[in-house]
Amino acid sequence: MKKIKATLIITMLAITTASYAGGNIPLIGEDAPAFKAETTMGTINFPADYKGKWVILFSHPADFTPVCTTEFMTFAKMYDEFKALNTELIGLSIDSVYSHIAWARTIKEKAEYKGMKNMQIKFPIIADIKMEVAKKYGMIQESASDTKAVRAVFFIDPNGKIRAILYYPLSNGRNFDEIKRLLIAMQTTDKYNVATGADWRPGDEVIVPPPSSCGIAEERMKTKDPNFKCADWFFCLKKLPETTTK
Repeated sequence: MKKIKATLIITMLAITTASYAGGNIPLIGEDAPAFKAETTMGTINFPADYKGKWVILFSHPADFTPVCTTEFMTFAKMYDEFKALNTELIGLSIDSVYSHIAWARTIKEKAEYKGMKNMQIKFPIIADIKMEVAKKYGMIQESASDTKAVRAVFFIDPNGKIRAILYYPLSNGRNFDEIKRLLIAMQTTDKYNVATGADWRPGDEVIVPPPSSCGIAEERMKTKDPNFKCADWFFCLKKLPETTTK
C-alpha cells in the first residue's frame, strides 16, 4: 500500500511539472503575479501601478505577424471602450521594445483590416526577451512553441485578483466581442451580486443567487417577489436598473 501511495505521489508531481513546463499558470481567484517590466511606454510595476483598475493582460506570439496585427488593430480601435469600463490594456510578446515600437509604427502607417487603418497603439507592450513575465503567467506552452507566447488573456480585477483566463492557439485570432462581454459580465456580477446566464449581454435579465438554506428557499417561493421571475426555488431571474454600462 505504501509503495502504491508513493507511486501516486510521484506520478502527480510529474504531471504537475509537465503541465507547467513553460511556467506556472495562475488560477482564477489567486493574486496576479507581480512583475516589473520595460514597455513601449516606460517601466511598469504591476499591479502597483494599476490599483483600482481592471486590467486585461494579453500575450501574442510575435511582432510583425499577420494575425497579431489584426488583433492589435482591434485592441487599438476598442481602447477608449475599455478605458470607459475602468480597464487598462497591457500587451506582451517575446520581442524587444525596439521591435514593438517599429511594429506599432508600421501598424499605424501601413496596415488596413476590416475598415480599420491609421490605428495608434496607446497601451504599453511588454518587452519580454527573457520570458520572465510570460513564464509567471504560463504563456509559454511548449507543446505549441517554446519560443513564442500563446494568445493568452488574463482579466485582473481592481484588487489584483485573476478573475478569468482565455487561451487561443497561435493560428487563430481572439473574439473581441467576447472579451468585452465577459469583462462587463464580471463587473455586473460584482456591482449587483448576481450571476449571468449563457450568452448574457448588457440589458438581459440576470440570475439571482440561489437560496442558501431550505427556509430561505421556501420563503422565496411563498412571497413571490414581483421583481423576480422564478421557474423554481433555485432558478430566478430579474431585470437590473438602467446603467451606463453598454
